[in-house]
This record gives sequence, C-alpha cells and structure tokens, in this order.
Amino acid sequence: MKPRMLNWTVLIVDDSKLTVRAVERALDILLCFTDESDLGLTELASRVGLHKSTVHRLLASLEGKGFIIRDPASEKYKLGYRVWELSANLMQSDDMSVVLLPEMERLRDVVGETISLYVRDGQERIRIQAVQSRQAVRRVAPVGARLPLVVGASSKILVAFADKAIQNELLEGIVWPEGMSKKAFSKQLEHILEAGYATSIEERELGAAAVAAPIYNRTGQVVAALSVSGPANRLTADKMREQANIIMESARLMGRMIR
Repeated sequence: MKPRMLNWTVLIVDDSKLTVRAVERALDILLCFTDESDLGLTELASRVGLHKSTVHRLLASLEGKGFIIRDPASEKYKLGYRVWELSANLMQSDDMSVVLLPEMERLRDVVGETISLYVRDGQERIRIQAVQSRQAVRRVAPVGARLPLVVGASSKILVAFADKAIQNELLEGIVWPEGMSKKAFSKQLEHILEAGYATSIEERELGAAAVAAPIYNRTGQVVAALSVSGPANRLTADKMREQANIIMESARLMGRMIR
C-alpha cells in the first residue's frame, strides 16, 4: 500500500505590505479632516471606502496616539492635539509661510486685496499662507486649499517659471478641460515669461480675478507664487497691469527674505 500524499498550499504573507496598507488607510482617515472639523464613523467609512469595523479599529489606534479625539456626546471624531504638536514644529521661524507673512500683510495694505502664497505639489497647487483683504466684499482664501495647475494666475506662474524638464512633465500630465489645449496654454506661458507675471479673470471661479508673480530661492528656482486676488469688478485687467510692478517687486523682496 502506497503512502498517501498530502498536498499543502503554503500562504506567505508579506507583513510589510500589510503594515504599509494600514498606515495608508490611517492617513486617508486623517486627510478626511482637511475640509471638515468633525466626522462620524459612517461618514469616515464612506469617504475612505472601507468597512466601518476596519475604520473603527484604525480610529482606535489614532485615538490611542492622540491624533484623533472622539466626542462621547455626538459620537463624532475630530483631530487630536498631537496634530497641533506636529504643526507647531512645522511653523518654525525658517518656514517660508511664516517668514513671508509680514511682507504679505504690507502688500495687502498697499493693494487692498487678498494676498496668497502657493506652492506646487505634483499636478496641484496648495495655498500655504493667506492674508485676507480688509474690504467688505473680498476674496476669502482658505489656507490648505488644493487647486488644479491648469487654471488661475498662480498655477500659470508655477508652470511657466518651472525648469523646462519639470514644465514638460507637468504639461504632459495635465487633463485639459473642455475649451483648453496644451498649445494654447503653452502660448500663454510664453507671454507670462516675457511679462514676469500672470493674470486670470474668472478662469476658475465666476466673479474672481487674480494677478501673480514668481518667488525664487537662492539657487534661482521658483519655490512659490505670490498672488493678489479679489472681485473681478474691482480687480480689473487695467488695475492688475497697474499693480503688476508692485507685486513683482514684493515677490523679489520675498525671494531675498528666504535666502
């Protein structure tokens, strides 16, 4: 009688992949609080596309480390104090958004409109600092907002003054909205390089206009876009041309400040 042969299937689990996946999911949960101050379990599960039981376990871990706080009364979650501890270390004296704030406030008082500072992150721009206009009707600019690189004065600055290799990569990766093309956008970039500044009127938002200039670091690379924005009926094309030199001079000063 022949011995019976057993077939075994060996399942190898890569713990590192599981760990990374858990970290990514936890970060996805934290990012849900970018535009909301408090969220319930069901809302969070829907936003990240996970089962409530999985989200509940991740929330428990984040709560244990102080990154999330649960309100027993509302049963909703919000960011914990550990997040603020981290952000306090980010906002040190050598942080660009802190260093340039006084000059942004001065520029706001000169031109009378909202001042913003944008940096590029992949195919998007992020507002890292803003000084609101004192006008009754003004352009409100929330810090942390992510916007597409294809429209807006700041977007055009960050693309136009980027290194050629980076610019080509950006242009190839852009999903062009209806009515726009790479050829037309590239033509705009040529004019912006000649002028030294960019403008936009109702490109991204009805009734809004903006003018922007590049900020260079010590190696001559563009690290940010300085933007002045306001209602289009006040910040007209003629007005933006009048203020362009003021804004470009302020951007040059900011470049010296971060060097």
